Amino acid sequence: MKIYHNPRCRKSREGVNYLIDKKLNFEIIDYLKEGISENKMKSILNKLKISAIDLVRKNEKIWKENFKGKELKEEEIISILCKEPKLIERPIIVYKNKAVIARPKENIEKLF
Repeated sequence: MKIYHNPRCRKSREGVNYLIDKKLNFEIIDYLKEGISENKMKSILNKLKISAIDLVRKNEKIWKENFKGKELKEEEIISILCKEPKLIERPIIVYKNKAVIARPKENIEKLF
């Protein structure tokens, strides 16, 4: 199990604590430091069963100033998410061939 985690995000910290409380084995991926490749992003989206635009934090300044209102293809949005990881909804929990956005943290139960 992996959690794509932003330590500065309260919801992301809640996700980590939830996994700890449930005594689950998991790996923390600090995607803001480590980044996410486009292939990995496609894999995550596939496991989430959503399109890239559904993973975008549309209220972020970066999105509003640079991309809001533009017609972007799926591949372009994936590329933007990889270059600007702050735009990624969080936390994302990946387990086997499934994934969830753990907002609220109870979404994690959908993986089992």
